[in-house]
Amino acid sequence: MKNTTQQLLSELHGREKKRVLFVCLGNICRSPAAEGIMREIVGTEGEADKWVIDSAGIGGWHVGQQPDRRMCVHAGRRGIDLTGQRCRQVRPSDFDDFDIIIGMDSSNISDLCDLARTPDDERKIVAMGEFVSMATRYDHIPDPYYEGAEGFELVLDLLGDACRNLFDRCR
Repeated sequence: MKNTTQQLLSELHGREKKRVLFVCLGNICRSPAAEGIMREIVGTEGEADKWVIDSAGIGGWHVGQQPDRRMCVHAGRRGIDLTGQRCRQVRPSDFDDFDIIIGMDSSNISDLCDLARTPDDERKIVAMGEFVSMATRYDHIPDPYYEGAEGFELVLDLLGDACRNLFDRCR
């Protein structure tokens, strides 16, 4: 998948607007955190007008709700406000509306591939783990939902690293 990712990022490099969708299981922990972190990065870099950033979940259990309170608290301690976000489910039109769709783990990637309507849709799907460069045993972004504070902090560390690398590689 890495060659496909490199090609996809090369195509994004020259675009006036880069449209990215982050996806996790329920859109309450990982993907809203990735959305918030990425918005913070592009804002700090003065490129907010060049990016369209959103997040969604594979399942629709939490549609309309705010992200998980614990993730909001941990992200907030890092200056990232997630409270304005509302959970939503991935929809077929997302493959038309976004240039790159980033799943947090192999299960999310598999589910996204099942939702893809065409090979072009499937080509837009990338694993978030491909952007993690920090020394870690993780090749994915683990779900912190059933973990304690350490799990949320780990996810925020991984997402911070991955989002920074995504931004730099698309620049």
